[in-house]
Amino acid sequence: MQHYELLILFFVIACVYASVGFGGGSSYLAIMALYALPFKEMRLVALICNIIVVAGGTLVYIKHKQVNWRKILPLVVLSIPAAFLGAKLKLSQQVFFIILGCSLLGASILLWIKTKYSDKEIEVKDDTYVKDGLIGGAIGFLSGMVGIGGGIFLSPILNLSKWDTSKKIAATASVFILVNSISGIAGQLIDAPDHINYERVALLCVAVLAGGQIGSRISALKFNHILVRRVTAVLVFVAGIEVLNKQLHWFNI
Repeated sequence: MQHYELLILFFVIACVYASVGFGGGSSYLAIMALYALPFKEMRLVALICNIIVVAGGTLVYIKHKQVNWRKILPLVVLSIPAAFLGAKLKLSQQVFFIILGCSLLGASILLWIKTKYSDKEIEVKDDTYVKDGLIGGAIGFLSGMVGIGGGIFLSPILNLSKWDTSKKIAATASVFILVNSISGIAGQLIDAPDHINYERVALLCVAVLAGGQIGSRISALKFNHILVRRVTAVLVFVAGIEVLNKQLHWFNI
C-alpha cells in the first residue's frame, strides 16, 4: 500500500513542480522522510527524479533559445563542484534530517514570496559574475548535502534581484537543477548505499516521468502560478516542521 501512495504523491509533485519549472527534489525528500525511507537512499532517489523531470524542460528551453549560457556559466562553474563535495559529506541521520527540515522551511519561505516577473531583457554586467558564482556555489553545496537541485532557492533569488526575464530565469533554474543533480549523484556514488530497493526506485522514476511530462505541457496554460507556488509552500513548510519535530521533539504529540 505504501508503494501506491508514494507513486501517487510523486506523480502529483512532479506534475506541479514541472508546471512552474522545478524538479521537485525538496518535496520528494519531504515525502520520503515522512514515510521513513532509508535516509541514504533518499538523496539518490530525489536527484534521479529531479533529472527525469527537468531534462525534458531543459531541452525545450534550449530549443527555444531561452538559455543564456554566458549568464548561466558563472552560476554553475562553482555549483557543480560544490554539489559534488556536498554530496560526498558523510552526515549522521539526525544531522541530515535537521538540515533537510531547515532547508524545507527556507524553501517554503522563498516559494511564498511574491515576485514581480519581468519580461525585460537584462544586459550582462561583468561585475555580477563574482556574485553569481558565490550564489551558485553556496546553493550547490547545500543542494549536494540535502539531495536537491537547488532551483527552488535560485529562482526566487534571481527574480527578486531582477536578474533577467522570467522565462530566462526559469530556463536557468532548469539547467541549474539538471547539472547539480548530476553532480550530486556522482558525489553520492562514491559512497553509495549498501542496499537500494531498485523496484521502488524504478516505479518512482516512472511516476515522476509521467507527472513531469504532464506538468511541462500544462505549464503553457493560463493558470495562477502564484497560487500553485503558495499551496506548495504551505505543504513544504508543514513537511519541514514534521521532519524537525521527529528529530528535535518540539511537540509531545
